Amino acid sequence: MIKKILLSPATAIFTLILVLGIRVSDPTFVESVRLNYFDTLITSAEPVQNNIYTVNIDEDSLEQYGQWPFPRDVYADIIEDLYARNAGLVVFNVLMAEQDRSGQDQVLMDTLSQYPVILPNIPSIESRNTPRQTGAAILNPEYLYTVLQYPGIIANLEQYEQLAIGTGIVNTLPEIDGVNRRIPLVASVNDVLYPALSLEVLRVVAGDISFQIRLSPLGVDKMRIPQFGPITTDSFGRIWIDWSQKSIPAGLTELPEDFGGALVIVSPTAAGISNPVPSSIGAVHPHELQASVIGTMFNGVNIQRPDYADLLELSTMLVVGLLIILLSRFTYVGLGTIIVLVVATVPVSHYLYDTHKMLFDASALIVGIVLVGLHTYGVKFVSEFLQKQAIKKQFEGYASPAVVKLLQENPEIVKQGIKKEVSICFSDLRGFTPLGESFGDDVKGLTEIMNGYMDAITQPVLDNNGMIIKYIGDASMHIHNAPLDDPNHAATAVKTGLQMLRAVEKFNQDVVIPQGRPPVGMGAGINTGLGYIGEMGSTKRHSYDVLGDAVSTTARIESKCKEYGCLLLVGENTVKQCGDEFFFLKIDDLAVKGKSVGVGIYTVLEKMHDTYVWKERCHVRSKNLHDKMHELYRKQDFKGAIKLLEELRGHFDGKMNDYYAMWEERCKYMMKQKLPKDWNGVFVATSK
Repeated sequence: MIKKILLSPATAIFTLILVLGIRVSDPTFVESVRLNYFDTLITSAEPVQNNIYTVNIDEDSLEQYGQWPFPRDVYADIIEDLYARNAGLVVFNVLMAEQDRSGQDQVLMDTLSQYPVILPNIPSIESRNTPRQTGAAILNPEYLYTVLQYPGIIANLEQYEQLAIGTGIVNTLPEIDGVNRRIPLVASVNDVLYPALSLEVLRVVAGDISFQIRLSPLGVDKMRIPQFGPITTDSFGRIWIDWSQKSIPAGLTELPEDFGGALVIVSPTAAGISNPVPSSIGAVHPHELQASVIGTMFNGVNIQRPDYADLLELSTMLVVGLLIILLSRFTYVGLGTIIVLVVATVPVSHYLYDTHKMLFDASALIVGIVLVGLHTYGVKFVSEFLQKQAIKKQFEGYASPAVVKLLQENPEIVKQGIKKEVSICFSDLRGFTPLGESFGDDVKGLTEIMNGYMDAITQPVLDNNGMIIKYIGDASMHIHNAPLDDPNHAATAVKTGLQMLRAVEKFNQDVVIPQGRPPVGMGAGINTGLGYIGEMGSTKRHSYDVLGDAVSTTARIESKCKEYGCLLLVGENTVKQCGDEFFFLKIDDLAVKGKSVGVGIYTVLEKMHDTYVWKERCHVRSKNLHDKMHELYRKQDFKGAIKLLEELRGHFDGKMNDYYAMWEERCKYMMKQKLPKDWNGVFVATSK
């Protein structure tokens, strides 16, 4: 019972529960895989070229302007040059927290008083200088603790802070795998809210004096710049970066003639001065990240991971997992469903992102589908494999390889059973008593020779794709046309019976007689009719078997072989289906015990096409005499029948002499009986 349960595809529900449990707990590796999948969605979009320039202070710039940091008058010249080239707004991403060692601060201050420039601040563990406080309209400020917190902030010199048109913090908030995908737009330092550099750029461009934010116990609820509109963030005030938003790179020494009113972000990129940060598209410099964030907001790209996404994904995984388990009973339907689901999941998530910018995780669902599918069909495969091995073990000694293969591939043939016409053969050993006496107490020797006899009569059955149903002591039972179809099963059964007789003769010549043992013989009965075939027996012990009236009739026919002096008796239905393929002789019209209606029984001497003598010699005349004798018998002319019996002795190479002797006794017995005039010649058996 336990084995049956363990080998049930339904046990895959435990794998489904495990997968759901892992997804709910969301360990690091699961979250990392999910985030990487989101990278594929976000980076798959077509690039969008924005009117934003990222001007790099690179190695060539250091060669031209000298040691870093440059004197502040150089900064002033750079800013003036950018505006001379028609820059729309300059973001000078260089922190100036100390006075210029060259004493050129005043020059830069003069420039900042003439040109709009946005400067950076850096969150830190301690504060330095007094940062410019951009006005922020905060609704529910008591929940300020829910946003990103820093203990301190490093600002520019106070004069720069006041002269700049805006300042914003430059920070990142890497995900669990260290990659920057979302950027917080606000941060709190000592209960003061500061905008990120990208948000500050948007405010300045929109021409607003402040941004607005509404907080709740769960975090950021809403955020907006009045002249620009709402900005959708998560509860931490973060936005997803749309990496398809591209800026135009330029070196400080190779500036374009006309920026065309573009936003220009200047930042150092020379080795040893600025370190790239990891992102979904690889390592990028901070101002390149800021350019993508600004482009994301400028173009109103609202990438979001809905609050209900986790619940929806878990629910989908549960429903799909149960569906796979339920459909596993239909092997190809279930496998097809798995393939369709796996193949369709990724395109669906891409569609939702492309059309609605919603991030749904296909990776967890695919892994769940695959794991549940592997468990379901792995168990199903093991169960079917063990079932096939059990069938092979059960039938390999009773059926040919072709039949065993059929049963392995279609185990329901065994389990469910069928009703069909079959040809049945019972065989029984003749001469066991003298054979057994010759061995005395040598049980092992007798067992070996009996096994050899069974091997001899079994091989013809297997060669003709018959099925051995059972061995009963020194007797056997086999069938044809089940489970393997045989349209000529009646003829096959008769052919097999003849081959079994030859096999016994050969067994005597090769094994029995050389040992000095008395030879054995075999009697067999064959009949054709409907049978109920399948696995039968008790719940604890069962086997492949066949039941039906045709089976019991066959057993009765076989039991009459010794009485009629024939080695092989064949029922009338079998004879009709064989046609003229064999040389049959009518033996009797017999009502076997338990039956009131008689059936014709025949013996078969040989296949018609194996030798020409049946048609070309005296056997045709002998058969005519034989049939005439039976006609006289049915007409109650017993004297005439006896006369023909005397003439028939020695015919058919003497093979029928025992039968004719028995039949002569029968005729003499019937002469003494008072038979009705309409007697049909049927002999009613009183014993099995």
